[in-house]
Amino acid sequence: MPTYVYRCSEFCDDFTEQHSMTSIPDESTCPECGHDARRVIGAPALGAGNTAAVRLQDATRSTADSPQVVSSVPGRRRTPTPVSTNPLHRKLPRP
Repeated sequence: MPTYVYRCSEFCDDFTEQHSMTSIPDESTCPECGHDARRVIGAPALGAGNTAAVRLQDATRSTADSPQVVSSVPGRRRTPTPVSTNPLHRKLPRP
């Protein structure tokens, strides 16, 4: 359920309420003074959380702006592909 922020007309502290998306009231009653409070438009809390999917998305997004650049060739050499010396293997198709 989304959380909405309301601001009182009597300059009380902002307060939050949760409502379903089908019934979002534009006004609510202030819990401190009892006057009307209007809903405040704010930034959505997208991507909030610490799940593996969110961490992967953040890491992927950061590589688009600043990709890791390789400055030298890796130190480990690749082992050559073994070649068969069997004469029957010569007729097989090569990859």
